[in-house]
Amino acid sequence: MTALRPERESGASYEEQPYGASGAFADSYAGGAPYEEPYGGQSVGGQAYGEASYEPPIDDETVALRIPEPPERMARGESLSASAASSAPSTTGAPEGGRAARRKAAKGHHGRHGRHGGVSPEPESAQASEEGRPLSRVEARRQARSRKASPAVLASRAIGEVFITTGVLMLLFVSYQLWWTNVRAHAQADKETSSLQDDWASGKRNPGTFAPGQGFAILHIPKLDVVVPIAEGVSNKKVLDRGMVGHYSEGALKTAMPDAKTGNFALAGHRNTHGEPFRYINRLTVGDPIVVETQDKYYVYKMASMLPVTSPSNTSVIDPVPKGSSFTGPGRYITLTTCTPEFTSKYRLIVWGKMVEERPRSKGKPDALVQ
Repeated sequence: MTALRPERESGASYEEQPYGASGAFADSYAGGAPYEEPYGGQSVGGQAYGEASYEPPIDDETVALRIPEPPERMARGESLSASAASSAPSTTGAPEGGRAARRKAAKGHHGRHGRHGGVSPEPESAQASEEGRPLSRVEARRQARSRKASPAVLASRAIGEVFITTGVLMLLFVSYQLWWTNVRAHAQADKETSSLQDDWASGKRNPGTFAPGQGFAILHIPKLDVVVPIAEGVSNKKVLDRGMVGHYSEGALKTAMPDAKTGNFALAGHRNTHGEPFRYINRLTVGDPIVVETQDKYYVYKMASMLPVTSPSNTSVIDPVPKGSSFTGPGRYITLTTCTPEFTSKYRLIVWGKMVEERPRSKGKPDALVQ
């Protein structure tokens, strides 16, 4: 070799000998002290190294030096190869490599799954393209714009929302018409009935002319379980929509009162909504009682005939001798009018009755109301 070497303490130079020659290096080391080959078969602690083959374990990640097994372990008969096998990395799923690689793998795992194990979304700038490289800001924005809904989709969504809102409003309106108007009308009619009865008991009201919208009598239809106040006039706002029955009493539609010696006492009422007092008058049959209660008397009628359908302009049905009825001459009649078919106002349904009893209140209720 051409490189310089340090001299021995005695001043003699090292002799160039091959490492394989026994004692070549020992004679020139530390003043001539004998040197023993470490793995040449010499005994250490009573155990010969040559009896077990030792190969250091191979580490894929590091080539750092390893501390050899102590002689005491070798004395117990444990081979270095067994120790190397026990220190080999596990194949049950633990990351391979050294400590730095395991820390890196653990950090990557927690970064992907978050604190509670959920997958954390990556920012747009870190999203990967189809080729596997991260997207640039321009590419990320372009991709976000491509995911936005088109104008046609937005328009269809808006139209759908309009239809849903319209359906909800229609449902609310129907509920108001078919349910709430009845609740309110029944309350108003019951209040008017109680007020009439209290006034009669105290003598505040006397028979005579009544103002439009003023209640003056009570109609009873026992078969239909109807008890409803009768008010003057047929105005929707003042009478019919408040759950009451209206008396035809104005202009060409003016009809007689129950106490008249002859004439036709004609009434109108809703068939649907607003209390619907005449909803089931089509179920009346010949002979069914219809009673009008006033301050001093009960007027009892018997159902005589029915006209299922007629025009709203056919006012002859409330004449003193109504046309189309079974009556042929003057008498004391009652006429009930309402809309038909149900939930429409296209035609009119007519029911006629004839008075069979006039009973003073002092004699008590008629049999039709007692039964």
